[in-house]
Amino acid sequence: MREVFQQELREVQERLVEISRLVVIAITNATTAFNESNVSLAEQVIADDPKIDTLASDLDELAISIMALQQPVARDLRIVVSALRMSASLERMGDIAQHIAQLARYRYPEKVAKESLLGTFNEMGRLDVLVAQKLSLLIETEDLDLADEIRDVDDRIDELHLSVFEAVLSESWGGTSVNTVDVTLASRYHERFADHAVSIAKKVKYLATGEWTGSGNR
Repeated sequence: MREVFQQELREVQERLVEISRLVVIAITNATTAFNESNVSLAEQVIADDPKIDTLASDLDELAISIMALQQPVARDLRIVVSALRMSASLERMGDIAQHIAQLARYRYPEKVAKESLLGTFNEMGRLDVLVAQKLSLLIETEDLDLADEIRDVDDRIDELHLSVFEAVLSESWGGTSVNTVDVTLASRYHERFADHAVSIAKKVKYLATGEWTGSGNR
């Protein structure tokens, strides 16, 4: 029975890795669609999102089954409970990638961001993809250096997010009300995507060290 239980815990991790890899694909395609006004790529992200939702739901069912049938305690229980929370955050990251893609589709053939903000959003997109890649590798390897790297990249995304707000509030901003709402939402989506990654990284670090460094999403 113990071997079955350990196999189930390994399956939980494997499923988290699988979902995280799909999130990498989703945010890569979504940010490319956003920055290049690629409607076919945007529609692909939107169409693929239900797969992430389904995998996350299946993982939740597995975790609940493990708790009900195996009655884990101590660290094993923390692993299962943390997996439920990580699954929810990964699912949300997939949703955010979908939201970014939807913005690109809604404004096609125009780009969502004004020319003055194209560089900012290109960089935010690049950093979101980097965060997703590091997170997937962290879940797979538990290399805790990656958790610190994710936090550092998130700090840079926060700075870019703030710069978007400063831009739309400046006297030189000439965007329409629709354009202002679009870029504000888009910036928020990019920032929240990275925040969820930080939240998951904290949970992985906690499982590895037993030390908690903060609470939830910021």
